[in-house]
Amino acid sequence: MEPSDWSKEPSQVIDENAICVAMIALDESRELIVTACNDRFFQLTGRADAGLQIFPVAFDALLASSAPRGFRKKLFACFASGRPPEPEQTHDFREGSQWWRFSLKPIRHGDGSSAREVLVTGFDMTAKIDRPQEPEVDASRYRALVDLAYDAIVTMDEQHNITLFNRAAENLFGFSSAEVLGRPVVTLLPERFRTHHPRKVQQFADSYQPVQRQATPPRMDQSNSVYGQHRDGSIIPVEIAVSKIERNGATEFMAVVRDISDRARLMTLLKAQAKTDVLTGLPNRREFLEFVERVLATSDGLSVFILDVDFFKEINDRRGHDAGDEVLRVLAKVGTSMADGPGLFARWGGEEFVAALPGADTHLAYALANELRRRYERQDFEHAWHSEPIPFTVSIGVATREAGEVDVDALMKRADRALYRAKQSGRNRVEIG
Repeated sequence: MEPSDWSKEPSQVIDENAICVAMIALDESRELIVTACNDRFFQLTGRADAGLQIFPVAFDALLASSAPRGFRKKLFACFASGRPPEPEQTHDFREGSQWWRFSLKPIRHGDGSSAREVLVTGFDMTAKIDRPQEPEVDASRYRALVDLAYDAIVTMDEQHNITLFNRAAENLFGFSSAEVLGRPVVTLLPERFRTHHPRKVQQFADSYQPVQRQATPPRMDQSNSVYGQHRDGSIIPVEIAVSKIERNGATEFMAVVRDISDRARLMTLLKAQAKTDVLTGLPNRREFLEFVERVLATSDGLSVFILDVDFFKEINDRRGHDAGDEVLRVLAKVGTSMADGPGLFARWGGEEFVAALPGADTHLAYALANELRRRYERQDFEHAWHSEPIPFTVSIGVATREAGEVDVDALMKRADRALYRAKQSGRNRVEIG
């Protein structure tokens, strides 16, 4: 193939090499419909009115008389829930002197659910009946398919230099193919991962056994979620599947790379939501307990306290729940400033808040808790109240870790008993448990 052929647009290569392309979906009745296709696909079906068609077109209206049952069965299998046995299937379609080979690729939208569409790519194999296919045509078809792929495809040689970089890879990493061909593949990695990458590639090559990897795609490490680097320096979370290829006595590696930035952002958000109180923005009970357990796993000193708003129900009853919510947000803001540093201030639930003070003994914990109580009582803080300032006081129970104590429940129960004594003793005070 001449070098000039590689500069052709994929659509031009498709037309020159008799490749038909169609997108197949299911309508509301779960009947097959064609949502898009090129003229070659219409020619295959024998439709002379291709230019008059308005999509979507019923699949049976195009291929009902000539579509073998096996082809329809494979299409429906692609839409079944979960992933099919193979991510891509092929089907040969012969009628008279015609021979077409179809590739069926389920298209999912990053959530791992059943396919929403199936990309059908058909190759005219008729010429193979009489003569071997020309290498140039095979290469053109391969290049056209690679550039049509939704995912980035990157190959590298034994020296870890890039040998192929498709259109999706250009979009993902911000480099043109001409800029990266021949350059080390670590160009696409964040700096901190570059040193160990050659070792990981070698480990993968030594352990690669495709026969044993039928259920899941081959991975470079225990998790196929890694990171790439865009040309502008930004980090891209990606999912990668790698294959080892023996070609003309040399080893190549092909990586299919998928951008999972949206998924990563969602996971980060969900993790934050799982540990954050929505109203106050403070860590919630789960995050607080995990924090305390980490401290108890060491030999460090630790004090905790539980804080409760006095007569909070009356605030809600007299002023409304919006006013009550504002008191909780004010309390959270002031408490966070007090626990700045190694400590943690969190919402325990309702009108109760907790603090963990690593390294603080009973005397220091009492002093900090009492100073916080006084600030709330005096309203010694700045806040733009939605209406007039709402006076409130708090009661606090303090507990300090005993030597060798590792039971978080026992520690918190002592603080809770101290809080109860503070309530019973008239409120607006601090007690030690």
